[in-house]
Amino acid sequence: MVKISVVGAGMVGATVVQRLAESELGDVVMVDVVEGLPQGKALDLLESAPLCGFDVDVVGSNDYRDIESSDVVVVTAGVPRKPGMTRDDLVRINSGIVRDVCSGAVKYASSALLLVVTNPLDVMTYAALKYTGFEPHRVLGMSGVLDSARFASFVALELDCSVRDVQAMVIGSHGDMMVPVPGYTTVSGIPITELLSNDAVARLVSRTVNAGAEIVDLLKTGSAFYAPSAAVIRMVEALVCDRRSIMPACVYLDGEYGLSDLCLGVPVRLGRGGVLDVIELDLGSETMDALHRSADSVRAALLGLEL
Repeated sequence: MVKISVVGAGMVGATVVQRLAESELGDVVMVDVVEGLPQGKALDLLESAPLCGFDVDVVGSNDYRDIESSDVVVVTAGVPRKPGMTRDDLVRINSGIVRDVCSGAVKYASSALLLVVTNPLDVMTYAALKYTGFEPHRVLGMSGVLDSARFASFVALELDCSVRDVQAMVIGSHGDMMVPVPGYTTVSGIPITELLSNDAVARLVSRTVNAGAEIVDLLKTGSAFYAPSAAVIRMVEALVCDRRSIMPACVYLDGEYGLSDLCLGVPVRLGRGGVLDVIELDLGSETMDALHRSADSVRAALLGLEL
């Protein structure tokens, strides 16, 4: 049986565990530093199994020993950015949390694939790669799948069509420097640039870039967790089921797109071995420039870390 561990029992982590269990992708372990929190949430989920019809084990723990022999470790642990907190503060705090998680992964799940969800996503993915010393193909971040889903949702709403018909593409960093790519965003194979005006496309691109902030503003406290958790499931399924699915993910670049020694969102092919290939698109000069500006923002955020 496949074993999947989720570190972090907050809203994202717990919802990931729920979706994993209901998808029956494997037995699930939820780990958190708060005593009783992962155990209580895991027990609650396990008691829903007769009603939801899933037949996998769900365990909560405060001990990294319980992630032993995991096939995939999903890292959702971290703090959100709070009022008065600088981006550098967030990087420093969450990098310490990710360092602890990576230490546990190295000790108890040294053969696992590591999927990072903690923000700032691109920085934490690179940090996790350095902290674990894992091969680059085994460490990846959840960014483009979520951002592309948001873009696809907005396109479907604009065109009053089924979301099933929309395939969106968003690359670059997970934040306000992300790069939605309208030319590679299609509805039943038709580029949205042929279906929507330039102004409409620009409006949807802007909403996609600000989608996370839009939800935060509406919630007042907290941030998104339904769509992020769904994005994690799509990626975990590709990994453990060896789907060889093509999707955007934050991965280590070594010359692709003219970028090296950083983690950034680009299209990849995912399977049981992790990142099987990085797919290089013909982006055109304007989009390529935007991607490189996005990379520059990630490099600037990395300066405060000793890696």
